[in-house]
Amino acid sequence: MSMTSRKILLSATALVALALSANAIVAQEGSDAASLASPKYGTWGFDATGMDLSVKPGDDFFRYANGKWADRTEIPSDRTGYGNFTKLAELSENRLHAILEDTAAGKINDPDASKVAAAYASFMDETLADRLDAKPIERELADIRAVTTKDQMTALMGKANTSGFVSILPVYISIDAKAPTRYAVTAATGGLGLPDRDYYLQPAFATQKAKYQEYVASVLGLIGWEKPAESAQAIVDFETRLAQDTWTRAQRRDRDKTYNPMTVAELNKTMPGFDWTRYLAQGDLPKVERIVVTTNTSFPKFATIYAGTPLDTLKAWQAFHLVDGAAPYLSKRFVDASFEFRNKTLAGQPEQRPRWKRAVSFVDRTIGESVGRIYVARYFPPEAKAKMDALVADIQTVLKARIERLDWMGADTRARALEKLSKFTVKIGYPAKWRDYSRLSLSKGDLYGNTIRAAAYEWHRDVARLNDPVDKTEWGMTPQTVNAYYMSTNNEVVFPAAILQPPFFDPDADPAINYGGIGGVIGHEISHGFDDQGRKSDGDGALRDWWTADDAAKFTAQAAKLGAQYSAFEPLPGAHVNGDLTMGENIGDMGGLSLGLDAYHASLRGRPAPVIEGLTGDQRVFLGWAQVWREKLRDEALRQRLVSDPHSPARYRVNGVIRNIDGWYSAFQVQPGDALYVAPADRVRIW
Repeated sequence: MSMTSRKILLSATALVALALSANAIVAQEGSDAASLASPKYGTWGFDATGMDLSVKPGDDFFRYANGKWADRTEIPSDRTGYGNFTKLAELSENRLHAILEDTAAGKINDPDASKVAAAYASFMDETLADRLDAKPIERELADIRAVTTKDQMTALMGKANTSGFVSILPVYISIDAKAPTRYAVTAATGGLGLPDRDYYLQPAFATQKAKYQEYVASVLGLIGWEKPAESAQAIVDFETRLAQDTWTRAQRRDRDKTYNPMTVAELNKTMPGFDWTRYLAQGDLPKVERIVVTTNTSFPKFATIYAGTPLDTLKAWQAFHLVDGAAPYLSKRFVDASFEFRNKTLAGQPEQRPRWKRAVSFVDRTIGESVGRIYVARYFPPEAKAKMDALVADIQTVLKARIERLDWMGADTRARALEKLSKFTVKIGYPAKWRDYSRLSLSKGDLYGNTIRAAAYEWHRDVARLNDPVDKTEWGMTPQTVNAYYMSTNNEVVFPAAILQPPFFDPDADPAINYGGIGGVIGHEISHGFDDQGRKSDGDGALRDWWTADDAAKFTAQAAKLGAQYSAFEPLPGAHVNGDLTMGENIGDMGGLSLGLDAYHASLRGRPAPVIEGLTGDQRVFLGWAQVWREKLRDEALRQRLVSDPHSPARYRVNGVIRNIDGWYSAFQVQPGDALYVAPADRVRIW
């Protein structure tokens, strides 16, 4: 996990927002006109050449819609997967590359142009990085070596938000789930270097765990740490003990169980040997009386493990994670070591991405809204925003109608659900107020320093507003991000500019394709407000139970049924989809496509749908949804996602959804005996 990834995990938005996709991979070099143009799909918005008509729709709809595309598509050697999300992400990357090159040449007139140029130049200067080698982290390594007590180690971990150090109990600032007009200091468990606890505990990941130990030893060897092999064994053993007492990702989804306010005094009492007062003081926090603890039962267990671990092991662990996080910003020997394990071994990526691509990602993470301001001016026409406003309104209208006619929901819950829907906030394209980076210092000759200062800037920005009202104008994604999200504490749906392009949205496409694409995406995000966790917040974003017991029981029963369906899917031999982990996204997908179909019907205003190339309007809606999820993954990456990603693999975001929608059966004449057929009584119907 890179340093930036660790810092992202600490952001409030990353922990409470439900995004459309975990995939934000990018590709294709060059900045010529063709590489900057939005893609096109066929003549009416759908690439029919990608269909495999030898497959019955009822047996494998993903293959029927996308089979020939999958056969002819090869995953580029510098990535772990490829698909239509990737295709748009590479478009964003090429556009950002052109912007950064223009900024470096002094062609951009923007208040933050010099900072953007400095960030880009710092990453592109590979010669300087090689010359500096490990020098950028020497001071932090010296601080680790100087530690002589556990209290001093606790203090180092307390600096994790403003340095390259890490903590077993990361602290961040988020919106208070039960009082969403204010911020709260929140604490979680961490300390693991592998993607998930399962990598330490499940026999299926024994090879990866062994390779991780080899990687830890090699990293320690790069900095001349004493007894690297012995230390690596001790580090992996330490992290395995932490993994045993780490909640599963499915458990960590439960918003009721992860809201546990405690005082600092209570934490100190339940965690002897871990001085929370000193720990928090190192993070430049004002005096803190209350902390929202997430996985609360793990905290005393982590304190016991910490107390029982030799100091030398903790120092080696801290040194390894410091270097592991810094590796992408150091010399080639560190970059290569990180790539070989984190990208190649864990995710199956054969080749390193070119440096300019990594530079684009770095600048986007570091000063993304300033780059986004330039991106929007160049690539996001005002009319696109207006059309999206209308589409969102369409989806909200059909969801209102669906809630009003639900046969399983009682009047009291229905009234509150409709109230919540009426209070949704919709953000489209880009923020109304851009981020102020005036306090962020970036230097073209200090790449590693830039990463630290960027992380510290974000942290101090959060700390400074801890006692202020929540900024409801803030965005959790930059405009150039190909994604979308729902945020429960703000009761808002957010659609960045970059996703508002084909295959999701094309103003020249057949409307049915748009309703299956962007309509399904809009419906997906709105449905998150009513999924198994989103439903726990009211219209003002407050975490509270507004459901009658009877209605909650009916919802839970249908959700459990859906979870069982998905848990039966086996993408790789012996590796199943986790129906509990993916529950929220699966409900979002099912609601999204259902709403997209309803909105398409409403748009016809009683007129018959046209037939295009022998395909009815309903068929084209389902094909539009399936086209969005064209994706191929390397097996290693897929295996990693199955344990760590709350989204189901792309194939099941198609096949798992359509089999529960009655309209799909009539559209494609699906009959009993077809592989995807589900009897009407067994279909899941929530929203």
